[in-house]
Amino acid sequence: MPDLPDLTSYDGVLFDLDGVLTPTAEVHMHAWRTMFTEVFDEWGIEPGYTDDDYFRYVDGKQRYDGVASLLRSRDVEVAWGDPDDPPGAETVCGIGNRKNVVFERVLREDGIAPYPGSLALIEKLRAAGTPIGVVSSSKNAEEVLRVAGIREFFPIVMDGVVAAREHLRSKPAPDMFAEGARMLGVDPARSAAVEDAHSGVESASAAGFGLVVGVDRGAGAQALRDLGADVVVDDLSAFV
Repeated sequence: MPDLPDLTSYDGVLFDLDGVLTPTAEVHMHAWRTMFTEVFDEWGIEPGYTDDDYFRYVDGKQRYDGVASLLRSRDVEVAWGDPDDPPGAETVCGIGNRKNVVFERVLREDGIAPYPGSLALIEKLRAAGTPIGVVSSSKNAEEVLRVAGIREFFPIVMDGVVAAREHLRSKPAPDMFAEGARMLGVDPARSAAVEDAHSGVESASAAGFGLVVGVDRGAGAQALRDLGADVVVDDLSAFV
């Protein structure tokens, strides 16, 4: 792709994590599928859960917002509950915590490694002195970065833990990317954001980033463009 912009020329680059830096999106998809299939079967919810539900209602959002969004798509309303709810609780938080049990087990048993193209790009940006950070809705971001062996690359991690503490709205609202830029000390208008999720692309675009890169891992190149991606690639090796 000869017309791709030089990411080292931007004041900073903020990356989503799952599906952009690491293939944890696949682990999340598996965990969501396992959990929601069980819940739908137990509650008699129709139609059944599909991977399209993941991309439409869950991908890129904070965990509990994803649960509420998907249940709402089936006209199911349950109490929000509390983040300390046990995984068996019939609340939004309980269902979200049930999913996280599956995710943590898979991560612990199988481990995770960064995409080779993503690793090559963050190494290139670090060598060029370009500030980089992570903006992830996941509360598991720190653990995933550590297990993947790439935590040291990022001086700031704007994740679901920070978002909950600071009462930031979930993607697609601009809050998380705007706060990530503030934490990194860069102007969004002169910085780049890299996302693979519909909600993430919308978030970065709404936050006023000068360049929004879409990584198509299944969300659809045209859909990413329609939602605000300036360029779309299949893998970040295209920038190396």
